[in-house]
Amino acid sequence: MKKLRVLMLLNPEHVPPDTLKGHSEQEIVAWRTGYDVRRALSRRGHDVRVLSVADELKPIRQEIETFKPHVVFNLLEQFHGETAYDQNVASYLELTRIPYTGCNPRGLVLARGKDLSKKLLSYHRIPVPGFAVFPIGRRVRRPARLPFPLIVKSLSEDASRGIAQASLVDSDTSLAERVAFIHEQVGTAAIAEQYIDGREIYVGVLGNGRLRVLPVWELDFGTLPPGASRIATEKVKFDVSYQERRGITQGPAKDLGAELGGRIARLVKRICRTLELDGYARIDFRLSADGVPYFLEANPNPDIAENEYFAQSAHHDGLKFADLVERIVGLGISRARVAGEKAGA
Repeated sequence: MKKLRVLMLLNPEHVPPDTLKGHSEQEIVAWRTGYDVRRALSRRGHDVRVLSVADELKPIRQEIETFKPHVVFNLLEQFHGETAYDQNVASYLELTRIPYTGCNPRGLVLARGKDLSKKLLSYHRIPVPGFAVFPIGRRVRRPARLPFPLIVKSLSEDASRGIAQASLVDSDTSLAERVAFIHEQVGTAAIAEQYIDGREIYVGVLGNGRLRVLPVWELDFGTLPPGASRIATEKVKFDVSYQERRGITQGPAKDLGAELGGRIARLVKRICRTLELDGYARIDFRLSADGVPYFLEANPNPDIAENEYFAQSAHHDGLKFADLVERIVGLGISRARVAGEKAGA
């Protein structure tokens, strides 16, 4: 790839320092992705500039005019403090006609709403757990068709925010309590979905029109405390010391078999096309004991830190981290070129 000017967009708390020295593993988690991506691009000879973005579009415009980037590497997880607003930045970048990495705004909208994505995929006969949505300010009434146990989550937040052992409920009383917790502490509507007792698997995918499905990755819960359920809580996903203490690891899913592996890969492609996802994404499933992969959620622009699921899966598939980063850049540039050709046709 020719040497490029790359403008990286990051939320303020995710802007990395110049070195890892003097920082604990837990501190590094917050900005590891930005650090790894910047280092990979810089080592390939690209001119990288990092811009902290919180709640204004003007700085982005100014950098585009002065730095004149060939591509924007969009690593924003929220805008104006709202996860759902990240699609507005992608829309703005499209209006400026600047190539950018990651998912298009339509895909971001369809994937971010857990209820909307599940409704669309259920219509297309993709296995989805039963669910109900509980808006803020409404009485919690569980539909009779939705049996316990249920797992209660934020309707729009990702990264397991608000998910703990208490999220798994088995009565209307505990359901109401956990829904109230999501409303009050996370500040979003809540979704309660059928709990699938099974394996937690993640599947990465790269591409715009032509999709490359990465190897199926699995979260191994290790030795959880007695009575704890095997769910991907915030602690399980992000507490480094807890992971080490409990032997929580991630790696290639074992013993899937060719038939099931192929079925999951085909499902991933159908999901991406239904939700209009492009660039790069991660699809999360629970694999039931009888071999049914239930769709949990789609994650456009997932974490691509070198030690995280997506990058590790890509490396297992023969794609080194620096090559993965450049591939993501290339997909953003290619999408913009195709869009320009269509506009000029």
